[in-house]
Amino acid sequence: MIRGAIFDLGSTLVYSEHDHDWAMILPRMRMDLLQHLQSAGYQLDRQRFLNLLSSKYMDYNDQRQTDWVEYTSAYILRSTLAELGAAPPSPSLLEQALQAYYAYSESLWRPMPGVHETLRALQAAGHRLAIISNAADDGNVQRLIDNARLRAYFDPIIVSAAVGIRKPNPKIFDLVLGPWGLAPHECVMVGDTLGADILGAQFAKMHDVWLTARAGHAANAAHRGSIIPHHEIASLVELPALLDGIGSG
Repeated sequence: MIRGAIFDLGSTLVYSEHDHDWAMILPRMRMDLLQHLQSAGYQLDRQRFLNLLSSKYMDYNDQRQTDWVEYTSAYILRSTLAELGAAPPSPSLLEQALQAYYAYSESLWRPMPGVHETLRALQAAGHRLAIISNAADDGNVQRLIDNARLRAYFDPIIVSAAVGIRKPNPKIFDLVLGPWGLAPHECVMVGDTLGADILGAQFAKMHDVWLTARAGHAANAAHRGSIIPHHEIASLVELPALLDGIGSG
């Protein structure tokens, strides 16, 4: 019987037309960050800063995909400024700068069709609900959750930037299953990404559901045929009936 459902966030509970095409929005985000730092008094060469920041994000992204450890945006920004010989930002400036960095992307995200209907149905059926999100900034995720009015459904909400590890590391699922007091076979992971959500659930011995509504991206194409989901749905509204079927099977 399924007693708990864990959800990914991006492209699962919320979506953006550019959610898997960061090249379309990163130039704007990085310029917003640079302008915020400059307005705070940092004398930064525009091209050196942007090139180094981009290079560090690429390097750490490759590394986080292989070691499943999170490298946060705060860490990357502090490292970039240090390498440029700039003074370390204060905690308040760092937080404000990262809010400026993510502000444009946050304006593009919307609740996934059927999300509130689905979550209310799952709650009514007695399911416990949680979020586990791979993301480089905890504040960014928390704002997306609040903007979509999702917080009231979920406890706990786990963000890789806050805990230091990423899906598919099975240890991140223990941060939900432990407090819930549930066994892996009593829980399901719902997400759009084969290499993080589905593989992570399988490592953790949980049920898995691949949401394909916005799953047509390169990361999934690379894993098709090697990571096989146990269940697939094309929209969130299919989930309550599916979980009923798993519970009775």
